[in-house]
This record gives sequence, C-alpha cells and structure tokens, in this order.
Amino acid sequence: MMATRRSRNYRGEQAENRRLLWLRIWTVLTLVLGFNYVGWRWLASINWSAWWIAVPLVLAETYSIIDLTLFSITIWRSRQRGEAPPPPPDATVDVFITTYNEPPNLVLNTVRAAIAIDYPHQTWVLDDGDRDELRAEVEKLGVGYITRGDEWHGKPRHAKAGNLNNALMQTHGEFILILDADMVADPTILDRTLGFFADEKLCLVQTPQHFINVPRSDPLGSQAPLFYGPIQEGKDGWGAAFFCGSNAVLRRDALMDLGITGYVAATERTVVNRLRETRGLVRRTIRKSDAAAAPILIKTRDAIDHALAEIGRGEPIAEVTYELQRSVHQLSHATVGSDLAQLAEDLDELGFDQSAFNIDYDEVISQLASIELSPLNAVEAVERTLRAIDIGRSDEAQAILPMATISVTEDMATAMRMHARGWKSVYYNETLAEGLAPEGLAPSLTQRLRWAQGTMQVFFRENPLTLRGLTLPQRLMYLSTMWSYLSGFATVVYLIAPILFLTAGVLPVNSYAAPFFLRFIPFMVANQLLFVFASRGLPTWRGQQYTLALFPVWIKACYTAAANVWAGRPLGFAVTPKANTQSTRIQWGLIGWQLAASIALVISIVVGTIWLVVGHAEPIGTLINLAWVIFDLVSMSALVGAVRYRGFQETEETP
Repeated sequence: MMATRRSRNYRGEQAENRRLLWLRIWTVLTLVLGFNYVGWRWLASINWSAWWIAVPLVLAETYSIIDLTLFSITIWRSRQRGEAPPPPPDATVDVFITTYNEPPNLVLNTVRAAIAIDYPHQTWVLDDGDRDELRAEVEKLGVGYITRGDEWHGKPRHAKAGNLNNALMQTHGEFILILDADMVADPTILDRTLGFFADEKLCLVQTPQHFINVPRSDPLGSQAPLFYGPIQEGKDGWGAAFFCGSNAVLRRDALMDLGITGYVAATERTVVNRLRETRGLVRRTIRKSDAAAAPILIKTRDAIDHALAEIGRGEPIAEVTYELQRSVHQLSHATVGSDLAQLAEDLDELGFDQSAFNIDYDEVISQLASIELSPLNAVEAVERTLRAIDIGRSDEAQAILPMATISVTEDMATAMRMHARGWKSVYYNETLAEGLAPEGLAPSLTQRLRWAQGTMQVFFRENPLTLRGLTLPQRLMYLSTMWSYLSGFATVVYLIAPILFLTAGVLPVNSYAAPFFLRFIPFMVANQLLFVFASRGLPTWRGQQYTLALFPVWIKACYTAAANVWAGRPLGFAVTPKANTQSTRIQWGLIGWQLAASIALVISIVVGTIWLVVGHAEPIGTLINLAWVIFDLVSMSALVGAVRYRGFQETEETP
C-alpha cells in the first residue's frame, strides 16, 4: 500500500510539473504579446490631439500590463504542497476563536467544533464584546474565556489585532490556531498542519477559507478560488504565502520575536526623534547666544550627536540615554553655577550686601531659565525632553504588540513583518475549516472595503519595496496584492474612453487599423487563456467581474487609507455581519456609481449605433468600442444579481 501511494504521488508530481512547464510557456507568450502591444501604444498610436484621454488610457493599459506581470511572476512558481509529516506528539496548542458581536449560537457552534479537534489543545474564546451571557455558556463547555482588562481603557484597541495581542499575553501554547467566530474546524486540522513546523524557522501554515452558505452561482463573489488556489500557491513557491486572518496556525515564538523587535524598534524611533528635536533646539539657541553661553551649548549639542551615533551603531538605548542624561545634568549644573556666579558679581558691583538679603536661589534660577537666550533654558529643555522619553509605551495598553497594529487588516502586515525577520510560511491547500460569507451586498462591500483599506494602509506605512529583510520575490509578492487595489483608477479610464468615442467621436488611439488588431487581439486571447490555465478549471469569471465592477470601493479604499496614514483621519473598524440581515427592499444606492456608469454605457451604445447606421462613424473603431462597452456592462451586471440577492437558501446547490 505504501509503495502504491508513493507511485501515485510520483505520478501526480510528474503531471503537476508538466502542467507548470506548459503554464510557464504560455505565461512568457502572453507577456511578450502584452509588452509588444503596450510598447506600440506608447511609441506609435497615441492621439496627441486628444492627449487628455489618450495619455490616461495608455497609462491605464500600462498599469494593467504591470498587474499581469506581477500575476505571471506569482504563478511562475505555483507550489502544491503534499501532506505534512506527522505532528509532534507533545506540542502545546492554543485555539483562539475571535469574536466581537456575532450571535452567541454561531460562536458556540464554532467552539464545539474546536473542542472536538483531535490533537490535544486548549480552546479559548476571545470576546472583544465582553458579553456575560457568552462567558457563561463558554465556561459551561469548559473552554477558556478572555476579554480586555482595565489596562485597555482609554487606550487604542487596535480591533482584532488588539484582541489577539491581549490573548497572547495570557496564554502559553507553542502554537496558535486562529479561527474567526464562524469558522467551523475539521477535527483533523491540527494533525494536518502541525507537522510542517518540524522546520524550526516556520512561523505560519495558512489553509483556505471556504464558505458553506454560498450558492454555486456565487452572486456576491464570496468564494475566491483564484486567490486560495494559484495565487497563494504561487506566493508559497516564492516564500511569501501570507496570513489571511483565520484558518491558520502560527508559532508563538515567531509572534513574540516580532513583538519584541517591534518594541525595540518603536523605542529607538521615539528616542531618536526626541533627540533630533532637542538637537534642533540647541542648534537654534547656539545661533542666537553670546560668546559666554556658546561653549556649554556646543558641548550639549556634541553630547546629543554622540548619543545618536551610538544608537546608530546599535549600542543599547538604555545605556546611551543614561549616559546622555548624566552628561546633560552635569552641563546643567555647570550652567547654573556659571549664571549664579555672574549674578553674585553683578550684585557686588552694585554694592549690595548679599548676606543682608534672603535670596531665593530657586526663584533666581527660574528667572534665568525664562530668558529666551539663556543657555540654561536650552539645557534644561534637553533634560526635560530626556526625562519625558517614553520607553514603556504608556500610550498603549501593552508594551509588546506581536500582531501588527498599523492596519485594520493585521494579518498581511504581521506576515510581512515575520517574513522580513527571516521566518518562513506554508500555504497548505486543503479545506480544513468552513465558515459563513456575508449574505448581502452591503456587508460584502463593507468587508471588501476593509480588506482594501487595510492593504493600502500597509502599502503607505511599510511599503514592501523598502522594508528591510524581505527578499526580492517576497517584495514583489506583497506588492502584487497591494498593486491590484489601484485598479479602480484604471477602470474609470476604461469606462470613459469608449463612451467618449461613441458619443463624441474622441479617438484616443490614432487608428483601429491592422497594426492595432495584430497586436491587441492575440494579446487579449492569450491573457484570458492564461487565467483559464492558471486556475486549473476553477471558476474565476465572477472574480474578474468584481475586479472591474467594484471600482468605487477600490478608489475609496485608496484615498481613505492615504488620509488615515498621512492626515490621521480615522477609518473605523466594522465587523462583517455573519447573520442574514438583508432588507426586503432592494438597496440600489449601494451601487449608485456603477448604475450611473452603466446608464452612460447604454447611452453610448445607442448613440454609437445611430452614428454607425447613418454613416457618420468610423465602422471598425465603432464596432471595437461597442464590444468594449458591452464587456464593461457584462462585468457590471454581476452587481444586479448581488443587490437583488436575498441570502442563502438551504435548498440551493453549493460548490
């Protein structure tokens, strides 16, 4: 039997290698055709008389070619993992079930499935809603219950990341299985994944997310077969499979390593920024001070420069700041003595008998320090700044924050940081937990907006192209996910260009003659077939529709994330409703921008057809743009079924 299994595995591996070889050949062909087309567009076909639409169009096409290139690089090393080795016999595992406001019955269903997991473990419910009724039911089942303590009052909560960080500080398992409140785990989930952790540098095993309440037609595009298939497998091949928030096992040591290094880095940033601020203060005072004050101020500046250099060389921050505080304190005393000695001389010259006066020297020093150009003022400001340096993160509930808190999607940011620290990850493509997708367009849009916003927050805060520690392929794998959310801007151009041609005769391309067809059509055919080959027959058309149809969501995600990162505007965090909360009224307002675009597309079809019939339009260009508009409308039509969808019915067939 063992020999038969090995033979079957060998044949499967050989077949997969052949498939990958042909996929790579087709990928190269598609990219050659694509770059040939875009190169021709830039060099020979831009209609400069209508540059205001011609240039945006060729830029949008260039964006799409880059997107295709990143996708091609991803699938180039698509990797299908075999079974993991047997799990270790004595590993300790915590199962975290995260919840905020989901119905208790839904959470308890997940809890019961978690209790039934075969491998020995401890189950914990992480209730960010702090609900007494849920606590009581959970404790009846013999499961741990964790919620936030008083230390979180008045401090940033960091949504799900904060919930997980709070639990990490109260548990001790070597490995952590994270499940969303609706994700019902298979009893074998730990047996099927823990064996991968025989590699001591492995930090993460991610498995797919599959939803049981999605009909075969998938009107909301909830299932993501392309992402949880070829894309994650491709990222895995490049060592960049990332955490998706649920259905994943993580190594505690990797998370704590991230938390400690993050704490050290945050402390260093705080100290360095404060030292630079005080150095600027001293430098400004030096420029305004007299000859007598300058030497002390220069020594203070030099002490700060030396401290910054020491930190830059990696010296311990505590030692550096202690030595700097000691040096500045000595300079402060020297300055006070100098000022008091000068004061005594001035009083003697005026004939005052100082012994006859009860001089309040503290008040005198205070007055001296208030003089704008006094060196004591600058040196004392340095002392105050050094004393105020916060190395305990008093603005946070916890000093150590293992899960990344820079984004509302903590999963990607955490995985990227772990990869930058040299940890490895695995994507194991076997469904080992099943959950519930949003059952209406409104919660689905809320969920996708949050994903996109979080991804763009990471892009703006910790761009993978500049994050130290990542390999080049890892940088590209993370960039490809972030890059895809810029598609909304390109889509706007793709919608406007054919409308302008059909209604106003504005031609962004010099001509639609043979040179265009010979480049464009082979590329488009190859591009569509590439997705068919890469997906191994999985249904991906719905995903392609939503990529175009949700352009307002992607655009909103980009500008709101930018406003949050650069202007501090809050994003908020909305938990995706799992229960069916659909209104009986069709909410057309949810797709207002798409409806407006669709109406404009229909009008352009009517106008373009009339111009063609009466002979006032260029036939080939009109037919191309009519086909283009029809494609856009077909893509947008997915939202009609989505907005009318009333939720999953038990009688419906699921994939």
